[in-house]
Amino acid sequence: MNVQIWSDINCPFCYIGKRKFEKALAGFDHKDKVDVEWRSFQLDPDLKMIPGKSIHQYLADRKGITLEKAREMNDFMTNNAKEVGLTYNFDTAILNNSLDAHRLLHLAKKHGLQNDTKEALFKAYYTNGLDIGDHHTLTDIGTSVGIPKEEISAMLDSDLFKEEVEADQSMARQVGASGVPFFVFNNKYAVSGAQPTDLFAEVLNKVWQEEVPAIAEGAVCGPDGVCD
Repeated sequence: MNVQIWSDINCPFCYIGKRKFEKALAGFDHKDKVDVEWRSFQLDPDLKMIPGKSIHQYLADRKGITLEKAREMNDFMTNNAKEVGLTYNFDTAILNNSLDAHRLLHLAKKHGLQNDTKEALFKAYYTNGLDIGDHHTLTDIGTSVGIPKEEISAMLDSDLFKEEVEADQSMARQVGASGVPFFVFNNKYAVSGAQPTDLFAEVLNKVWQEEVPAIAEGAVCGPDGVCD
């Protein structure tokens, strides 16, 4: 089974959605048969870091609300994250463009390290207060999961994988993903948002039952041609 997940590092619901999906996958009997592919999606492609500007102020400006209301919204998100075992530190989060982080994820895919890289990027941004737009930070993250440093440097010094990021965003529009996280199972079923773990579990089982031959469910055919 293939599961494609569109998300952005700068999307707090995306990290929460990752945890909820992972919990469902951990309880899925055929989890070893599930291939997870992370797709790029930028909520604000034009975002530029403004030194000293907090994520609270950014949210207030973007939504046209007061700074106090923005803090309340981020506090609400922090509590949601805590419910799935995540620590969000919005007061120390450094807001920056996520393009290079997405390019790193495409490089990680070549090495089969996409999920580890995605996790490290989320943790760096939401928990550790690191700048996921900084090349030194991205190099440290990439090498920590096993991506060769020279490949990371070559990627960051070029436009490598920029077209792939843009292609993912174009594909997102084609599949109807106007927001993230957005999950597509076997190019057939879509789940939008950080839904409850039970819903992800239900979809995993439904797709498996509908699309995998009965033999994969444990049926056995004998040499006499009888299957039971």
